[in-house]
Amino acid sequence: MNSKNYRSFILVGACVTAMSALQPLTSAAQNAPAGKQPNIVFVLTDQWRAKATGYAGDPNIKTPNLDRLSKNGFNFKNTVSVCPVCTPYRASLLTGRFPSSTGMFLNDLHLPDEELCMAEIFKTAGYATAYIGKWHLDGQGRSSFIPRERRQGWEYWKVAECDHNYQNSHYYEGDSEVKKFWDGYDAYAQTRDAQTYLKSRASADKPFVLMVAYGTPHFPHDSAPEDIKKLYPLDALRLEPNVKGDEKKIRIELQGYYAHCTALDRCVGDLLMTLDETGLATNTIFVFTSDHGEMMGSHGIKPSTKQVAWDESSHVPFLLRMPGSLPARTVATPLTTPDILPTLLGLTGVTKPATIEGEDLSSLIKGGAERDRAALYMQVSPFTSAAVAYRAIRTASHTLIRQKERDTLLFDDDKDPCQMDNLAEKPECAALRVKLEAQLDAELKRIGDDFPTASEALRHWGLPFKPGQSAPCSAQVTTGKERKVYTPKRVRE
Repeated sequence: MNSKNYRSFILVGACVTAMSALQPLTSAAQNAPAGKQPNIVFVLTDQWRAKATGYAGDPNIKTPNLDRLSKNGFNFKNTVSVCPVCTPYRASLLTGRFPSSTGMFLNDLHLPDEELCMAEIFKTAGYATAYIGKWHLDGQGRSSFIPRERRQGWEYWKVAECDHNYQNSHYYEGDSEVKKFWDGYDAYAQTRDAQTYLKSRASADKPFVLMVAYGTPHFPHDSAPEDIKKLYPLDALRLEPNVKGDEKKIRIELQGYYAHCTALDRCVGDLLMTLDETGLATNTIFVFTSDHGEMMGSHGIKPSTKQVAWDESSHVPFLLRMPGSLPARTVATPLTTPDILPTLLGLTGVTKPATIEGEDLSSLIKGGAERDRAALYMQVSPFTSAAVAYRAIRTASHTLIRQKERDTLLFDDDKDPCQMDNLAEKPECAALRVKLEAQLDAELKRIGDDFPTASEALRHWGLPFKPGQSAPCSAQVTTGKERKVYTPKRVRE
């Protein structure tokens, strides 16, 4: 489907083929090879906040494929980014461990080779592994080639460390150090490559895990496809009630942001269509999520900002579709990033390594009852002036945020989704606060996190930065100069 046709689909709601790719799997799933472990297609976006979907109630956005996926799969509506910024999230996703346990709490750090990661685990279990898109875990320059020994088990490889020039972004393929560039808007080109990979696996006996890691809707927002930007006239965009600041500038950013999202929705539809056409859908787990959100003017915090504990930054979408005839549902039990890997291991029957700190929530997908649990997330040493170090939990209905140097925050997310009414000091909420504080303390104790200051955390991990700093991205490192690689000093005890 080209961009022009996709725009027509959005406007008139007529695209039978794309919709058929999203039909719930019923009897066809029973034809999956007996005893074969399911494949995994994991779609990771960058900076897509949970509110910015049609199924979540955003009155502006057009996401027909995701909306349908939410009705035919599992919508974990209380999913948080364990540390809402790129590198820390990705390290946690691949290891199933918390940033306070790995030291991976700044951007542009190098993920230690000693960490046991997703692809290594699945590869040992007999899976083929493939990664397409943004990596942001090598820490040796955002335009640098990443050799095989630093890929943490991923085999098929078309990857850039980091590039947000979406109309001319680079990548490296396989073991070649020749820098290549995606053809046109990179998300579309990456999707085509993922479709080609899926077709190559259609008759293979070996199960696979494919990670498609898009760079959008992360800023710059003005580089979104022009035809899709036209779907979002500035004057028609409705702002959330907690937005403060220059509304004209915010609307301009929102227009591009939503356009990136709608373009990615098209990509999701194309991937699902290919799974259906190849027959892979009958035995493939499909996941859609994001590494973090962004504030976009909420609470007076400028667009592009994340790292803070507010909902717009920390709350992310998480959709999962299983092969078979399991009934779709919205899951209220909260989920945090380290839970994702063990949950996928539980769904595929792969043994969970002892290093993983997250919880296997696969029983919820298999029909188990909801759980009264708290999803832990954090900032260990933020590098934006809008944030301080914090530890927070999200439950099925509330968010509690304990901050260094600032007041504790407590919100009823059901009644106050924009988090404008802090309940922490209200007498009638005292018992609730005590309960949530105890849940937060229990989560911190479980992972051995004593909530140090940013300075203490940096010293503990041997990172030579001051609070408020991140590792240099070295996007413009002079050719030939040796690059200092920053790696958390203590890997595992």
